[in-house]
Amino acid sequence: MQDVQRLPYIWDYDLDQSQFLAILEGRETKGRLNQDWAACRLLEYAPYEEIIRLIGFRRLVENWSRWRGRIRSQSRVRGFDFVVQWIPEKHPELIYG
Repeated sequence: MQDVQRLPYIWDYDLDQSQFLAILEGRETKGRLNQDWAACRLLEYAPYEEIIRLIGFRRLVENWSRWRGRIRSQSRVRGFDFVVQWIPEKHPELIYG
């Protein structure tokens, strides 16, 4: 039996890591599980380092206004509000460089 790697932030879905990444990258959808769903799931539950590795600063800044209302954790919303404002002001090279 093949060992399928599961991601801790999609514990309640029958998806493995490669399926989740395909959805996050926009290469796949599964019903209502689309790219925005995957990004929001990541923003809600994944560690910061993994979020940045998988989404990146540019994509986070460009899409935050669309994703923001779907994040339930107010501390995460405040944190990403800060990042989305701070990165373009203090480190634009992380977006445009």
